[in-house]
Amino acid sequence: MTINEAQDAVIEEFSDFTDWMDKYQMLIDLGNELEPLDEQYKNEQNLIDGCQSRVWLQCDEKDGKLVFTADSDALITKGIIALLIQVLDNHTPQEIIDADLYFIDKIGLRQHLSPTRSNGLLSMVKRIKAYALAFSLK
Repeated sequence: MTINEAQDAVIEEFSDFTDWMDKYQMLIDLGNELEPLDEQYKNEQNLIDGCQSRVWLQCDEKDGKLVFTADSDALITKGIIALLIQVLDNHTPQEIIDADLYFIDKIGLRQHLSPTRSNGLLSMVKRIKAYALAFSLK
């Protein structure tokens, strides 16, 4: 599945709900479905700056594609990083660098987050793109 196909699937999934409380619950459910992050990766290097909550993001390369694992100490934040992983996981660094993450605005996520969570979302996207750039230069 391409990144855009994954984004379109997220948009469709979120369009099933009109109430933002239901959408927040879906984010929480997504976060709860994340594979647990190994404790060794919960370190300063993987901690994302700019997030109100603590969010750790680990990136590994497997067969030329980037694989992300993450965790957070806040339910909605964990759901947000899970959503980003759902869209960007298992793609090449160049695909991730080139991705226009239009789903964030299409589902109304940015405007329904507090300013600090919105900054955190931006920090998560920046970190994922930074990993992709670093791996593309190897």
